[in-house]
Amino acid sequence: MTAPAARPVAITCGEPAGIGPEIVMGARAALGAEVPLFWIGDPAHLPPGSDWQAIDAPAAAADVDAQVLPVLAHPFPKAVTPGAPEPDNAAAVMEVIARGVALVMQGAACALCTAPIHKKVLKDGAAFPYPGHTEFLEALTGAPRAVMMLASPHMRVVPATIHIALQEVPDALTPALLRDTIRITAADLKARFGLPHPRIAVAGLNPHAGEGGTMGRQEADWIARLVAEMAAEGLDVTGPWPGDTLFHAAARARYDVAVAMYHDQALIPIKTLDFDRGVNVTLGLPIVRTSPDHGTAFDIAGTGQANPTSMIEALRLAWTMGRSA
Repeated sequence: MTAPAARPVAITCGEPAGIGPEIVMGARAALGAEVPLFWIGDPAHLPPGSDWQAIDAPAAAADVDAQVLPVLAHPFPKAVTPGAPEPDNAAAVMEVIARGVALVMQGAACALCTAPIHKKVLKDGAAFPYPGHTEFLEALTGAPRAVMMLASPHMRVVPATIHIALQEVPDALTPALLRDTIRITAADLKARFGLPHPRIAVAGLNPHAGEGGTMGRQEADWIARLVAEMAAEGLDVTGPWPGDTLFHAAARARYDVAVAMYHDQALIPIKTLDFDRGVNVTLGLPIVRTSPDHGTAFDIAGTGQANPTSMIEALRLAWTMGRSA
């Protein structure tokens, strides 16, 4: 009796005028049979000469040759020129993401891997009402709150606040938000990353973690107390640590994930250390979702310069997490 085929990873096309179509073809060529997968999008947007095969359901991806891209076709209204986004395609980009989420939630796919979107194009063309991809996935899945984690072989980082202006961070960063971020991070590292007692380092908001209140009061007024309370509850959490000394090699050896206070405090270190292999993982969702840790790169779209490494790593991690979910 033949064993049933493993549920594949669903890949959403993202912004078709960016490098998404190129990196998915590069990833398929590199991974072969290592990761069962299929792509949702308009096959007319794939690079010229791409080897693809239409499928009518995710299960049919198992019957496609390992060097050929299985495609669950989703027609778009407009043709695409690499590097020149078409706002009239924005609604279809959103539809593809919603379709991918639905397939994972229905059990037809084991995980979701999303190619990069361009938020301004979505706002211009479809009045996209979300700050980013993470918040859209939160709404689609009904999750109370999603948390963004960036992971690479060098480190894992979680920003407590994400796609907001820096001047808005102090007001958005509340004890409830930080507690929830730490709780969700710890739970998913236990459940999905095989870390029974994850070590969590919390960064300070201000320079030198406030330096006793002389450079900002948040650390002294409530962050240190919240960290101590959560440690007393049984979590291996420490901090607040100065952001400028939290990411060198010796410091990274002392934790499994760093919780940062804002977007760039988290993303600059990981993109500096391992730009090509960084993977975006959404924690707190009822599904597994990963994404390459880069944008649409309109400036090199269609030139053959796009590096698929982050997409390859995102697919590997999606498959590892999804098949054990």
